[in-house]
Amino acid sequence: MVGISGTGKTTVGRAIAEILGVPFIELDGIHHQPGWTELPAEQLQARLRPIVDGDAWVIDGNYSSRGAQDLVWPRADTVVWLDLSRAEAMRRVIARTLRRAATREELWNGNVEPWNNFFDPRPEKNIITWTWTRHPTTRAKYAEKIEDPAWAHLDFIRLRVPAEVEAFLESLRSQ
Repeated sequence: MVGISGTGKTTVGRAIAEILGVPFIELDGIHHQPGWTELPAEQLQARLRPIVDGDAWVIDGNYSSRGAQDLVWPRADTVVWLDLSRAEAMRRVIARTLRRAATREELWNGNVEPWNNFFDPRPEKNIITWTWTRHPTTRAKYAEKIEDPAWAHLDFIRLRVPAEVEAFLESLRSQ
């Protein structure tokens, strides 16, 4: 499962894993340690190796700059890319982030959305700004990867609107 924040990777990934009866792994939960400390790339890869050595799984997250893609994609058979519009991703990430902050929902390893991040202009501290600024580059990155011969063994499923996502999930349920 890949795509920009707010597109539904975790929700859809969990649904796919449940339908297929395989483990679901959310890379954010590995990467974001207590106190929002980032797990070093080598440790992220070390935790990911035994997972991808398994027979089947659904992994949600990008983390190509942290080496995750280099471990996951060679072992994968399918990449589901949630390529929703910038407007849809923004609508979702804003609503989700506000809800999480207001309810103090625990995300990973005791972390909650800090209110002060809403006012931080740095994308790495503000998921809303991250989504806005990274949407075009994320889209371009995965469009290139679809064409890259290194990933020719993968079946890329690019879902661009919520109705396509629902139809895809329904097709899995009916198999």
